[in-house]
Amino acid sequence: MVLGGTVGTAIRHLLHSMFGGPDGTFPWDTFAINVSGSLLLGALLAAIGSRPASASATRLRLALGTGLLGGYTTYSTFAVETIHLASASPGAALPYAFGSVLAGILEALAGALAVRLLGRDPAPGGHPAPGRHPDPGPRP
Repeated sequence: MVLGGTVGTAIRHLLHSMFGGPDGTFPWDTFAINVSGSLLLGALLAAIGSRPASASATRLRLALGTGLLGGYTTYSTFAVETIHLASASPGAALPYAFGSVLAGILEALAGALAVRLLGRDPAPGGHPAPGRHPDPGPRP
């Protein structure tokens, strides 16, 4: 989890250094980081949740979800940048705040849905997705 958090934080810092604007401007970098992190977390949790519970699944969720994506996304930067945006451009702060939360929720749902759709077996008579076997149904 610590290694994942370190890597996630380093990626976020690199992206912020490359694409971040001055305080008071619309923080597109933080918006993109948080929304993409929500998409990835939704996909990760759907993928892990579709498998039987195990110690390795728990470790994977902690390392990638809590560690990597927890370090990559940033609620505190989002909060501070919303305050800076409100000072410089009050009309942009509320749309940014609400838009970020709404986009994050929608992207988490999209990530989960994508995993479910990609892992779904095709219609009867078709072939299962690569690496998947058709469900044999209940066993006697």
